[in-house]
Amino acid sequence: MNTDLEQIVVSALENLQEANATDELETWYRRNLGRKGQVYLLTRQVGQLEPQERPAFGKRLNEIKQELQSAYDQRREAVKAAELQVSLAGDALDVTMPARMTARGGYHVVTQTLRDIYRIFGDMGFQIYRSPDVETDEYNFELLNFPPHHPAREMQDSFYTTKKDVILRTHTSPGQVRAMRDYHPEPIRVILPGMCYRNEQITTRSEIQFTQVEGLAVGDNITFADLKGTLTEFARRLFGADRQTRFRASYFPFTEPSAEMDVSCFLCDGEGCQVCKHTGWLEILGCGMVHPNVLKACNVDSEKYVGYAFGMGVERLAMLRYGVTDLRQFFENDVRFLRQFH
Repeated sequence: MNTDLEQIVVSALENLQEANATDELETWYRRNLGRKGQVYLLTRQVGQLEPQERPAFGKRLNEIKQELQSAYDQRREAVKAAELQVSLAGDALDVTMPARMTARGGYHVVTQTLRDIYRIFGDMGFQIYRSPDVETDEYNFELLNFPPHHPAREMQDSFYTTKKDVILRTHTSPGQVRAMRDYHPEPIRVILPGMCYRNEQITTRSEIQFTQVEGLAVGDNITFADLKGTLTEFARRLFGADRQTRFRASYFPFTEPSAEMDVSCFLCDGEGCQVCKHTGWLEILGCGMVHPNVLKACNVDSEKYVGYAFGMGVERLAMLRYGVTDLRQFFENDVRFLRQFH
């Protein structure tokens, strides 16, 4: 019986060394150490031995079981290591190759322009003042000195809500009234950014919504020269120090006197081209001294205090700044168009 045991051990160890794959090792384990393997079957033969032979046989059987289990564990680790090397060699990874680039996002070109406006006016001491997108007819028109029959107050030009005299603001100028009522008699120096809405035909130059930045300064001894100096500095910082500027007389109900500001054309440098309609100039904003009637409507003494105001369309500034010819591209979210500004 002992001779049979030793033969089983030698044969099992030889077969184990021939197993070179995980599935072959599993087969070997079932054949030798499994519940129906050779070692298990030998334990059932203990009862057939003489009583004096059983202890020595049982002891040797346990030693064989431990010896085979240890040899199996070592062989399994060796086979797994070999299989891992084969797998790595087959799926070689060049760690020196550049990583796959992830898509980078960025600010929308209008947002970039808006942030530049914030920075420039912030450096000049202006604060940002927020006002609501939904306004009343009183704030949007009446308190800003619009006459009762002004065309802008017609249904076809403004977005009226189902609530009487409540509209989507057509400009950020109502914020002037709110700012003066909130801050007066303290000196006021604010910009009022936000979306505006007008019932217009969508073209390359107009949209039903657009971003506007209003500016307002109210205090003692403010003059039109202060307005010109502020806006000239703004234009040169936004468009470049070599940009020329000019002011043309104009009309707005809420300012008197009123003006429009132009900068020299970017394409022709003031020589005249199709973009500037051969004038050499491009309009960028409207401005003027706050009308006394507006000051009075805000409970500001127009005999003691004066102020100036200006308003600009951010999309228009971005178009002029980057040479964009179609306003609608800002709202189409075409990544191919937007990526060039990142």
